[in-house]
Amino acid sequence: MLSKSQIKLITSLKQKKYRQQHGFFVVEGVKTIKELLQSNLELQKLYTTESFNIDAKDEVIISNSDLKRISFLTTPNKAMAIFKIPEPKPIDKSGLIVALDAIRDPGNLGTIIRLCDWFGVKELICSKETADCFNPKVIQATMGSIIRVNISYVDLVTFLKGSETPIFGAFMEGENVYHKTLPKKGILVMGNEANGVSKEVEAVITENISIPRFGDLQATESLNVATATAVLLSEFRRG
Repeated sequence: MLSKSQIKLITSLKQKKYRQQHGFFVVEGVKTIKELLQSNLELQKLYTTESFNIDAKDEVIISNSDLKRISFLTTPNKAMAIFKIPEPKPIDKSGLIVALDAIRDPGNLGTIIRLCDWFGVKELICSKETADCFNPKVIQATMGSIIRVNISYVDLVTFLKGSETPIFGAFMEGENVYHKTLPKKGILVMGNEANGVSKEVEAVITENISIPRFGDLQATESLNVATATAVLLSEFRRG
């Protein structure tokens, strides 16, 4: 049986302020948990059902009903792990970097982290207004990629001003990305889902690029930010 204090701690980790207060985040799903157990992340506690077992220290066998009480998922996935939030790492500026300007949706952030992993982008820079990468929904969407991408939260304008590499911003009105020769080293800035790149960030961007629309009616307002990131990263790597 889980104690009331255990349940209170686990359920509190759904909120950013309690993740920061306790220094822990939640991971659900056997596949993702196994992947994170192979990383340098520090496991605090692992809760598994009586019908499933993952070989790890600090393991607690609980009932299906207890797992439902603590799970953030509509359909709990046999196991939940609590990991310690790692200390921030230095930013490696030697390769292609993705920077996010106030990306709010956890699903979008999680997908972008996974895209960075897929395209070999090791550094993801987030403005302080961007969703928390340790949000359970973000972790779920990354499918384990969070351990292979270094995520840093910074004052984005200050960071970009200090860059010695070209800074590319994704805009509706910009140079056709298919007509550009893109470098292997640089920063790709993706803007907020509703408002795009902010004026403050736009002021320090050196090149505006866009993904052209091919539809006959040209009626689609914009692409989802994660979808746009996938297209642009593909072009950077192809070039």
